[in-house]
Amino acid sequence: MIPVLRLFVRILPLTYLGLFYFYPLFIIFRLSFAPNDVIDLSAFAELVTDDYYRRILWFSTWQAAVSTILTLLIALPAAYLFARYHFRGKTLLRAIASVPFVLPALVVASAFSALFGPRSQGLWLMLLAHVFYNYTLVLRIVSGFWANLDPQLTQAAAVLGANGRRTWREITWPLLMPSIGAAALLVFTFCFGAFGSVLLLAGPRYATLEVEIYTQATSFLNLPIAAALSLLQMSATLLLTMLYNRVQNRATELNLRAAHRIQQPVRGWVRWLWLGVITSLALLIVSPLFALVLRAIDAASVLGWETYGALFNQSSSALFGVAPIEAVRNSVLYGLATVILALGVGIPAAYLLNDKTNTRAIFAILDTIFMLPLGTSAVTLGFGYIVAFAEAPLAWRAEPWLLPFAHALLALPFVVRTLSPTLRSIDSRLRDAAQVMGASPLRAWREIDWPILARGIAVAAIFAFTISIGEFGATLLLGQPNYPTMPVVIFRFMGLPGIRNYALSLAMGCILMLVTAISFMVIERLRISDSEF
Repeated sequence: MIPVLRLFVRILPLTYLGLFYFYPLFIIFRLSFAPNDVIDLSAFAELVTDDYYRRILWFSTWQAAVSTILTLLIALPAAYLFARYHFRGKTLLRAIASVPFVLPALVVASAFSALFGPRSQGLWLMLLAHVFYNYTLVLRIVSGFWANLDPQLTQAAAVLGANGRRTWREITWPLLMPSIGAAALLVFTFCFGAFGSVLLLAGPRYATLEVEIYTQATSFLNLPIAAALSLLQMSATLLLTMLYNRVQNRATELNLRAAHRIQQPVRGWVRWLWLGVITSLALLIVSPLFALVLRAIDAASVLGWETYGALFNQSSSALFGVAPIEAVRNSVLYGLATVILALGVGIPAAYLLNDKTNTRAIFAILDTIFMLPLGTSAVTLGFGYIVAFAEAPLAWRAEPWLLPFAHALLALPFVVRTLSPTLRSIDSRLRDAAQVMGASPLRAWREIDWPILARGIAVAAIFAFTISIGEFGATLLLGQPNYPTMPVVIFRFMGLPGIRNYALSLAMGCILMLVTAISFMVIERLRISDSEF
């Protein structure tokens, strides 16, 4: 690699993370411990002594644990079915199960609101939404690992006289544990940092750390408490992220290779398992999305399709300042800017992570650093931007271009993890041979790396675009009134009384669902292998 390019690859990702990730977190840290440039631990003392904040921490932990257990109970049977058996429509069902994960939280809330009624709220509804959202994580991570278990291990155990139960207990289960543990930790991390689903579906009696950070920062303007809560939330997610990386590395160290297992047809008792999986997918995944579309059509038939004209002509509304349909344009523009930023930082980050000169320790440090935004809540990040970029020379808080930088940071782990497997698959001897034959480093990259990376870059770009247009937490804090996005418009419509506003929230939810579903279908068509997540 050209020395200048090598220096660029090393400096750009770390500089970006330093300015737009670590600097806001440092400001939160300072605001927590020294709000007036004097050491003051009163905010932390209040968190420790006040039962209210202890209940919030307990609820955040408790609901994440219950959501994780429910997700594993429902998704593991499907993981077994998809890993060991073949049946008609398997690819389609896998795609359907994966749609919720790319849907924004506001669309998920809209879908469950459409299924159970516009004023339906409760803890059970929030837990159901968490299972809906995280089902595909368990399915993809565990089934992909399960399918690659070497069948010779269980065959050898059978030859030695082990029955099926003992083989499962002593061979299959220990080998599966790292993948199940990694999936469980990822689900727990996402549920622990849940914001939109809790805010809209759980009801006012329930608040996670995320919701309380937003409330303290925007409603009460209590920045020291919000900062202390953010620091607590970040510490927890950092520990979870480090634990996840360690567990996932254990799974990777097994060095499993595709065993080219001849998958069995569905017959006997497996038919009942197949029926159960199909039924759970229909009830849990398909019915809320179907209800969203039907409710939107039904509302239009009752109120009149001209009601949806308000999406186009509400430019004088004090609620939005612009026509709500312009939120689609804003979301697309933000998404395109996020793609440029995420790829501009993510591609060098992936090369830096996969540099052959990295020691094992350096690789572990870089991998953790690039994965940190995945475990950091969007609300905490948005709050950090508010306090960090409020004064000169970095007075950027009111700038509309700041939001894509936050979105790109949230998309960075997905970009890096999408490109890393492809980079590792490139044989360095090909580059060496090209240079021996006289090719410059730039030409070697263009003719060797680029053709192999192109599809991965396309997948990473669509991931970044989808994350941006559906992001809600940071957007709610950083978004400018004159540049609303689709999730913000949905949230505001859902907060207004009246069937007309409810119908408009459904209409906007359908638009956002359509955009993300199309993006996901393109990802599925381009996808080479399951995500490493």
